[in-house]
Amino acid sequence: MKINVIITGSTGMVGEGVLHECLLHPDVEKILLINRKSCGISNPKLSEIIHDNFFDLSHIENQLIGYDACFYCLGVTSLIMKESAYYYITYTLTLDVAQRLARLNPNMIFCYISGAGTNTPEKAKFMWARVKGKTEQDLMKLSFKKVYLFRPGLIKPTKGLNNVHKYYYVFSLFYPLFRLTMPKFVSTLKELGLSMIISATKGYEKQILEVPDIVKLSKQ
Repeated sequence: MKINVIITGSTGMVGEGVLHECLLHPDVEKILLINRKSCGISNPKLSEIIHDNFFDLSHIENQLIGYDACFYCLGVTSLIMKESAYYYITYTLTLDVAQRLARLNPNMIFCYISGAGTNTPEKAKFMWARVKGKTEQDLMKLSFKKVYLFRPGLIKPTKGLNNVHKYYYVFSLFYPLFRLTMPKFVSTLKELGLSMIISATKGYEKQILEVPDIVKLSKQ
Protein backbone atom coordinates (compact mmCIF):
# COMPACT_ATOMS: atom_id res chain seq x y z
CA MET A 1 0.00 0.00 0.00
CA LYS A 2 1.36 3.41 -1.04
CA ILE A 3 0.54 6.38 1.17
CA ASN A 4 0.59 10.16 1.17
CA VAL A 5 1.61 11.53 4.57
CA ILE A 6 1.36 14.76 6.56
CA ILE A 7 4.10 15.23 9.16
CA THR A 8 4.12 17.83 11.93
CA GLY A 9 7.11 18.61 14.12
CA SER A 10 9.76 17.77 11.52
CA THR A 11 12.10 20.45 12.87
CA GLY A 12 12.39 18.50 16.13
CA MET A 13 14.47 15.38 16.72
CA VAL A 14 11.67 12.82 16.54
CA GLY A 15 9.88 14.48 13.64
CA GLU A 16 13.09 14.79 11.65
CA GLY A 17 13.84 11.12 12.24
CA VAL A 18 10.35 10.09 11.12
CA LEU A 19 10.69 12.31 8.04
CA HIS A 20 14.06 10.69 7.27
CA GLU A 21 12.48 7.21 7.24
CA CYS A 22 9.57 8.42 5.10
CA LEU A 23 11.94 9.85 2.52
CA LEU A 24 13.73 6.49 2.31
CA HIS A 25 10.67 4.23 2.37
CA PRO A 26 9.24 3.03 -0.98
CA ASP A 27 5.67 2.89 0.37
CA VAL A 28 5.62 6.64 1.10
CA GLU A 29 4.86 8.46 -2.15
CA LYS A 30 4.16 12.02 -1.03
CA ILE A 31 5.03 13.96 2.12
CA LEU A 32 3.61 17.28 3.27
CA LEU A 33 5.30 19.12 6.13
CA ILE A 34 3.56 21.81 8.15
CA ASN A 35 6.20 23.89 9.94
CA ARG A 36 6.75 27.30 11.45
CA LYS A 37 10.19 27.37 9.84
CA SER A 38 11.64 25.43 6.95
CA CYS A 39 13.24 22.05 7.61
CA GLY A 40 15.83 22.86 4.93
CA ILE A 41 15.38 19.58 3.05
CA SER A 42 14.74 19.28 -0.69
CA ASN A 43 13.35 16.05 -2.12
CA PRO A 44 10.98 15.14 -4.99
CA LYS A 45 8.61 13.48 -2.50
CA LEU A 46 8.50 16.53 -0.26
CA SER A 47 6.43 19.69 -0.08
CA GLU A 48 6.31 22.11 2.84
CA ILE A 49 3.90 24.70 4.17
CA ILE A 50 5.34 27.42 6.40
CA HIS A 51 2.55 28.45 8.73
CA ASP A 52 2.83 30.46 11.95
CA ASN A 53 -0.49 29.75 13.64
CA PHE A 54 -1.25 26.04 14.04
CA PHE A 55 -4.47 26.96 15.86
CA ASP A 56 -5.85 28.38 12.62
CA LEU A 57 -5.24 26.17 9.61
CA SER A 58 -8.29 27.49 7.75
CA HIS A 59 -6.15 29.35 5.18
CA ILE A 60 -4.36 26.15 4.15
CA GLU A 61 -7.22 23.65 4.47
CA ASN A 62 -7.41 23.02 0.73
CA GLN A 63 -3.79 21.83 0.82
CA LEU A 64 -4.47 19.25 3.55
CA ILE A 65 -6.94 17.13 1.57
CA GLY A 66 -6.06 13.80 -0.01
CA TYR A 67 -3.69 12.36 2.59
CA ASP A 68 -3.77 8.83 3.95
CA ALA A 69 -1.89 9.37 7.21
CA CYS A 70 -0.67 12.00 9.64
CA PHE A 71 2.45 11.45 11.71
CA TYR A 72 1.95 13.92 14.53
CA CYS A 73 5.38 14.54 16.07
CA LEU A 74 4.80 18.07 17.34
CA GLY A 75 5.37 18.45 21.06
CA VAL A 76 7.14 20.23 23.90
CA THR A 77 8.89 19.15 27.08
CA SER A 78 7.06 19.60 30.35
CA LEU A 79 10.22 20.24 32.40
CA ILE A 80 9.96 24.01 32.65
CA MET A 81 6.28 24.53 31.82
CA LYS A 82 3.25 25.12 33.98
CA GLU A 83 0.45 22.62 33.49
CA SER A 84 -1.81 25.18 31.79
CA ALA A 85 0.80 25.98 29.13
CA TYR A 86 1.71 22.32 28.63
CA TYR A 87 -1.98 21.39 28.33
CA TYR A 88 -2.52 24.13 25.75
CA ILE A 89 0.21 22.79 23.44
CA THR A 90 -0.08 19.07 24.15
CA TYR A 91 -3.85 18.66 24.35
CA THR A 92 -5.64 21.70 22.94
CA LEU A 93 -3.43 22.18 19.88
CA THR A 94 -3.22 18.46 19.10
CA LEU A 95 -6.98 17.98 19.24
CA ASP A 96 -7.59 21.13 17.20
CA VAL A 97 -5.33 19.92 14.39
CA ALA A 98 -6.59 16.34 14.60
CA GLN A 99 -10.26 17.34 14.46
CA ARG A 100 -9.63 19.38 11.34
CA LEU A 101 -7.74 16.56 9.63
CA ALA A 102 -10.42 14.04 10.55
CA ARG A 103 -13.03 16.25 8.89
CA LEU A 104 -10.94 16.77 5.76
CA ASN A 105 -9.66 13.18 5.48
CA PRO A 106 -12.11 10.74 7.13
CA ASN A 107 -10.12 7.74 5.86
CA MET A 108 -6.89 9.02 7.40
CA ILE A 109 -4.74 7.05 9.86
CA PHE A 110 -3.50 9.29 12.66
CA CYS A 111 -0.23 8.34 14.39
CA TYR A 112 0.53 10.29 17.57
CA ILE A 113 3.85 10.45 19.42
CA SER A 114 2.98 10.10 23.10
CA GLY A 115 5.50 8.77 25.62
CA ALA A 116 6.39 5.82 27.84
CA GLY A 117 4.66 6.15 31.20
CA THR A 118 1.54 7.80 29.80
CA ASN A 119 -1.58 6.62 31.59
CA THR A 120 -5.24 7.49 31.97
CA PRO A 121 -5.78 10.86 33.69
CA GLU A 122 -7.17 9.07 36.76
CA LYS A 123 -4.11 6.84 37.20
CA ALA A 124 -1.22 9.03 35.97
CA LYS A 125 1.28 10.05 38.65
CA PHE A 126 2.83 12.96 36.76
CA MET A 127 1.31 16.02 35.15
CA TRP A 128 2.69 15.31 31.67
CA ALA A 129 1.45 11.70 31.78
CA ARG A 130 -2.01 12.87 32.79
CA VAL A 131 -2.19 15.40 29.95
CA LYS A 132 -0.81 12.91 27.41
CA GLY A 133 -3.32 10.34 28.67
CA LYS A 134 -6.27 12.66 28.12
CA THR A 135 -4.91 13.52 24.68
CA GLU A 136 -4.71 9.84 23.79
CA GLN A 137 -8.24 9.17 25.05
CA ASP A 138 -9.82 11.97 23.04
CA LEU A 139 -7.83 11.26 19.86
CA MET A 140 -9.28 7.74 19.84
CA LYS A 141 -12.79 9.23 19.85
CA LEU A 142 -12.28 11.07 16.56
CA SER A 143 -13.59 9.81 13.23
CA PHE A 144 -10.28 8.70 11.73
CA LYS A 145 -10.02 5.35 9.99
CA LYS A 146 -7.59 4.39 12.77
CA VAL A 147 -5.59 6.07 15.53
CA TYR A 148 -2.26 4.66 16.72
CA LEU A 149 -0.60 5.99 19.88
CA PHE A 150 3.16 5.51 20.12
CA ARG A 151 4.82 5.55 23.54
CA PRO A 152 8.59 5.61 23.02
CA GLY A 153 10.99 5.75 25.96
CA LEU A 154 14.69 6.47 25.54
CA ILE A 155 15.44 6.92 21.86
CA LYS A 156 18.75 6.40 20.11
CA PRO A 157 18.96 9.16 17.46
CA THR A 158 19.64 8.52 13.81
CA LYS A 159 23.22 9.39 12.89
CA GLY A 160 23.68 12.43 10.68
CA LEU A 161 20.45 14.28 11.48
CA ASN A 162 20.47 17.92 12.52
CA ASN A 163 17.98 18.29 15.37
CA VAL A 164 19.51 15.98 17.96
CA HIS A 165 19.89 17.17 21.56
CA LYS A 166 23.48 16.90 22.77
CA TYR A 167 22.65 14.59 25.66
CA TYR A 168 21.29 12.03 23.20
CA TYR A 169 24.80 11.56 21.86
CA VAL A 170 25.91 10.63 25.37
CA PHE A 171 23.00 8.21 25.63
CA SER A 172 24.05 6.63 22.32
CA LEU A 173 27.38 5.59 23.86
CA PHE A 174 25.52 3.51 26.44
CA TYR A 175 22.72 2.34 24.14
CA PRO A 176 23.94 -1.29 23.82
CA LEU A 177 23.94 -1.59 27.62
CA PHE A 178 20.49 -0.03 27.96
CA ARG A 179 19.11 -2.26 25.19
CA LEU A 180 20.42 -5.28 27.06
CA THR A 181 19.29 -4.28 30.54
CA MET A 182 16.12 -2.25 29.75
CA PRO A 183 14.77 -3.65 26.47
CA LYS A 184 11.22 -2.53 27.27
CA PHE A 185 12.26 1.11 27.53
CA VAL A 186 14.71 1.81 24.69
CA SER A 187 14.47 1.88 20.91
CA THR A 188 16.07 3.63 17.97
CA LEU A 189 14.56 6.56 16.13
CA LYS A 190 14.72 4.42 12.99
CA GLU A 191 12.55 1.78 14.65
CA LEU A 192 10.04 4.43 15.71
CA GLY A 193 9.82 5.91 12.21
CA LEU A 194 9.48 2.52 10.53
CA SER A 195 6.80 1.37 12.97
CA MET A 196 4.72 4.45 12.18
CA ILE A 197 4.99 3.84 8.44
CA ILE A 198 4.13 0.15 8.78
CA SER A 199 1.16 0.85 11.06
CA ALA A 200 -0.22 3.19 8.38
CA THR A 201 0.38 0.79 5.48
CA LYS A 202 -0.27 -2.62 7.05
CA GLY A 203 -1.95 -1.93 10.38
CA TYR A 204 -1.24 -3.35 13.84
CA GLU A 205 -3.31 -5.32 16.35
CA LYS A 206 -2.92 -2.71 19.10
CA GLN A 207 -3.81 0.98 19.10
CA ILE A 208 -1.37 1.80 21.89
CA LEU A 209 2.19 0.81 21.02
CA GLU A 210 4.66 0.55 23.88
CA VAL A 211 8.39 0.20 23.18
CA PRO A 212 8.31 -3.60 22.58
CA ASP A 213 5.49 -3.07 20.06
CA ILE A 214 7.46 -0.33 18.31
CA VAL A 215 10.52 -2.57 17.97
CA LYS A 216 8.45 -5.59 16.89
CA LEU A 217 6.47 -3.69 14.26
CA SER A 218 9.58 -2.06 12.80
CA LYS A 219 10.98 -5.51 11.95
CA GLN A 220 8.01 -6.53 9.78
